[in-house]
Amino acid sequence: MSVQHGNSEVNSGSTGVCLFDLFCSETPSLNSQSQRNQWLYPVSPRERLDSLMRQAGNKFCADCGSSEPKWASSSLGVFICIQCSGIHRSLGVHISKVLSLKLDEWTDEQVDELVRLGGNTVINKRYEACIPNSIKKPKPNSSIEERADYIRRKYELLQFLDSEKNLQCTFPPSQQRYLTCSPSNSSSYGFPLDKRHYEKQTTKARIGTALRHSWGRKESEHKISKKSHSVAGMIQFVGLIKVNVVKGTNLAIRDVVTSDPYVMLSLGHQSVKTRVIKNNLNPVWNESLMLSIPENVPPLKVVVYDKDTFSTDDFMGEAEIDIQPLVTAAKAYEKSSINESMQLGKWVASGENTLVKDGIITLEEGKVKQEVQLRLQKVERGVLDIELECLPLTQ
Repeated sequence: MSVQHGNSEVNSGSTGVCLFDLFCSETPSLNSQSQRNQWLYPVSPRERLDSLMRQAGNKFCADCGSSEPKWASSSLGVFICIQCSGIHRSLGVHISKVLSLKLDEWTDEQVDELVRLGGNTVINKRYEACIPNSIKKPKPNSSIEERADYIRRKYELLQFLDSEKNLQCTFPPSQQRYLTCSPSNSSSYGFPLDKRHYEKQTTKARIGTALRHSWGRKESEHKISKKSHSVAGMIQFVGLIKVNVVKGTNLAIRDVVTSDPYVMLSLGHQSVKTRVIKNNLNPVWNESLMLSIPENVPPLKVVVYDKDTFSTDDFMGEAEIDIQPLVTAAKAYEKSSINESMQLGKWVASGENTLVKDGIITLEEGKVKQEVQLRLQKVERGVLDIELECLPLTQ
C-alpha cells in the first residue's frame, strides 16, 4: 500500500478518519463500525468520561457547588449533584437529558458532546455571565425550592446570559447595505436591509430576545415563581428508578402491515422515551432510562407510540406500574444488613391492574429489582416487558 504525500495541510482531527478509510478500502473485511470505533477511539467511553470528571471545574456541581457530582446533563454539558439532577429532569429532556456518570452506559458520541460543550467552567461562563445581585447561586445545603428557582432561571428562561454577547444584529451598520453579525458570531446573513422599515420598528421589536433577558422582566419572574410553586412538591424526591424497557410482543399494527414503535415513560412531571425501532411488532429495546422518585410516589405511566414522519405519532397502548411496593422494599433493604439474594415481595397480578403475571421484587447482588410484564390497555393487543431497579440517593 503506497501513500503519496502532498503539500496540502490535513486537519489532525480528520487524519485518523482518512487513514482508516484508506486502510479499509484495501482491506474490505475490516470495514465495520466496531473496528472503526476502535481505530478512532482507542480509549473507552468510560475512561474518557472518568478523565472529564477529574477536570477541576467538573469536580463540583455546576449549579450548587456540591463536591463529586455523580450526574451529568449530556445535552447541556454540565456535571451536577443528585439534588440538582432531579430538578434538571423536571425541565424535560428537550432542555436537559440527565445521565448517571456511574450507572448509565455512555457512548463515544455522548462523551464527544460533553467534550464539545466544554464542561462546567465553559458552560457556566455562558449561562451565569450576568447574575443580578438580587439572585444568589444555590449552595450544597440550599433547599429544593431555591435550587429549582435558580436552575429554571439559568437553563429554561436563560436569564443569566450576557445580553451583549447574545445580541446579534440588533442595529444596522451605518454605511453598509447588508446586515452582518457581531464579532462574537462569525456567521452572517445575506439579505438586504430596508433601513426605512427598520426605523419604523419599535425598540422592543428590534432588540427582541436580548431585552427579554434584561433584569426588568416582571412577567418572566412571575411565570417562573408560579411554575416553581406548582412543581415544588413534586421535586422533593426519595430515590431513583432505573427502568429497562426490554421488549414488546405482538404489538398493534399502525402502518399497513407493521409499526415503528417507541416507549414513553412518565413519572410525575418527568418524561423520557426510548429510541424508535422501525418495522417491528416484536421490538427489542433493552434500553435503560432513569427517573427521580417523588416523595409522594405516583404510578409510572407507560405509553407506546408508532413514529410517523409526516403526521402525529399513533397511539399503540398504555399501562401503569405501581412502583410503591418496590420503593418500600428498597427503603427496608437500605436500613437492613441483608446480603444474600432473596425475594422481598411482589405485586400481584389481578383484574384491577395490567400485569400479565406477578411482578416479583428481588434482592440480587445488593440491587432491589422487579420484573414486570404488562398487558397494554386501550389497544387491540400488545405486551411489554420491563425491568425496574430502585436506587438510593447515595448512588
